[in-house]
Amino acid sequence: MRDAFHDELDSIGQTLIEMGNLVSTAVQLATTALLTADLKLAEQVISNDLRIDTMQHELDAKTLTLLARQQPVAGDLRTLITSLRMSADLERMGDLAHHIAKVARMRYPSAAVPAELVMTVQEMGDVLTRIIQKTTHVIETHDLESAVQLEKDDDEMDKLHRKLFLILLDDAWPHGIETAIDMTLLGRYYERCADHAVSVCRRVYFLVTGEYASEQA
Repeated sequence: MRDAFHDELDSIGQTLIEMGNLVSTAVQLATTALLTADLKLAEQVISNDLRIDTMQHELDAKTLTLLARQQPVAGDLRTLITSLRMSADLERMGDLAHHIAKVARMRYPSAAVPAELVMTVQEMGDVLTRIIQKTTHVIETHDLESAVQLEKDDDEMDKLHRKLFLILLDDAWPHGIETAIDMTLLGRYYERCADHAVSVCRRVYFLVTGEYASEQA
């Protein structure tokens, strides 16, 4: 029975890794769709989000069943509780990629991002992709050093977010209110997705140590 239980725990971990990989792909495709006005890619991201949602629902159902049947304690209990929270973060990250793709679809056939902001948004997409890939690595390996380092990676995203806002708030902004709203929302989507990744890594830290990473600062 215990072997079967730990097989189930391993299965939950593998699902979280798969969700992380799917989110990483979604962010990359959504960013490309956004910057190139690629409707096909945008639709792909939007439709694939259902798969991430379904994985979260199935993982949570499995986790709750194991909690009820096995009544785990100590490390096993932490694994199940943190898995519930990590799956919620990963699902929300998938939703944010979905939102990016919806902006691309809404503005098609035009590109949603003005030419002078393309490099900044591309950089935000690249930084976020690296953050998600590192997060997936942390889930898989329980690498605490990488988990803590992700806070600094998120600082890079925050700087890009501020840079975007400075451009939007410039009195010389030439693209009107509608585009300014689009860019404000897009900046928020990238920034919030990175925040959820940080949250996942904090939960891994707690899973391994029983303490929160912030307590170690």
